[in-house]
Amino acid sequence: MPTFIWEGRNRTGELRKGESEAENEQALAANLRLQQITLQRAKKKSSRLNLNISIGTGVKTKDLVVFTRQFATMIDAGLPLVQCLDILGNTTNNKRFGKILTEVKGTVEGGETFSKALARHPKVFDNLFVNLVAAGEAGGIIDTIMNRLAIFLEKHEKLKRRIKSAMTYPAAIVIIISLIMTVLLLKVIPTFEKMFKDLGNAKLPAPTRIMISLSHGFATNLPYIIVFVILLVVGYKAFVRWPKGKYIKDTLVLGMPIIGVLVRKSAVARFSRTLGTLLSSGVPILDAMEIVAKTAGNSVVERAVMFSRERISEGKDMVTPLSESKVFPPMVIQMIGVGEQTGALDNMLQKVADFYEDEVDVAVDGLTSLLEPIMMVVLGSLVGGVIISMYLPI
Repeated sequence: MPTFIWEGRNRTGELRKGESEAENEQALAANLRLQQITLQRAKKKSSRLNLNISIGTGVKTKDLVVFTRQFATMIDAGLPLVQCLDILGNTTNNKRFGKILTEVKGTVEGGETFSKALARHPKVFDNLFVNLVAAGEAGGIIDTIMNRLAIFLEKHEKLKRRIKSAMTYPAAIVIIISLIMTVLLLKVIPTFEKMFKDLGNAKLPAPTRIMISLSHGFATNLPYIIVFVILLVVGYKAFVRWPKGKYIKDTLVLGMPIIGVLVRKSAVARFSRTLGTLLSSGVPILDAMEIVAKTAGNSVVERAVMFSRERISEGKDMVTPLSESKVFPPMVIQMIGVGEQTGALDNMLQKVADFYEDEVDVAVDGLTSLLEPIMMVVLGSLVGGVIISMYLPI
């Protein structure tokens, strides 16, 4: 959807400026009329600017958590919704988020529901957030829903941090090894080679000759290596943007010995937490399953959830299609079956999420403790091998 830079005047004649997403200028004018603003001029943002904006929303999960908790407290205290949005929009430390909350407030004042006003900003408030708010509006429990949302976001962010911490250490070590080997091949080995030539034409040991040949090859082909790495990264990103390519990548990741187990447990925890939160908030199961699939973060899990949703829409239970997908562990299937039979599926899903989030913590600690010595041995072997090969002639 294109983004427009617009100017208009409100009912008192004051000039207003802003940026909004809309299908076309007519839709933009209609949206602004809801905020009691008359559109005067509008201009589409260039595709380059839109690309820059899509890199990040400028709103962190922490901002959303603080907003939902404060909003729930204010609503519970009896403050009107518009006043809550006005206070939070003016007091938040994130100016970008404050601007968005001000736009939401204007849309609500124009007659839209709170959930529809949030839906106008899909980069900040996703389908899960909007649907939970809509369920809270329908049931008159918006404060309870916002508290549940805050808890969900906090747990989701904690899980994401644990996964990132598991991947950060090996990535950092690989970068350090690459930099050290680059310096050794481009600077250190040529210095030793010059020294050996100055000392005479004695035949060098085989390891030394191999390292010198590697240094020459690396220095000569460095531009081609850089271009190859760039093309590899660009090709990988294009491949995972292709739906089938993303599915192949996610399948391979889930099949990996150690990383795959961690990713699978994380996906199960995310699925259980999201679906449990939606069901406990009154969202219909078919809508909840669709939202869970879109927010799964893994195309294999997404297909399994959508397959289960289709079977549920045909009148079947949840257990059978989830079991047929071969994605979810047997324990999860059994607990979901018990939850369906007892009518406490949402509570059972929350328990599954708690269990697998703890499992992710244990798996991350185990992975880190396993990778540390392996990485140290690899780093020591590479650097030590280069140093030994250079000192053999001496």
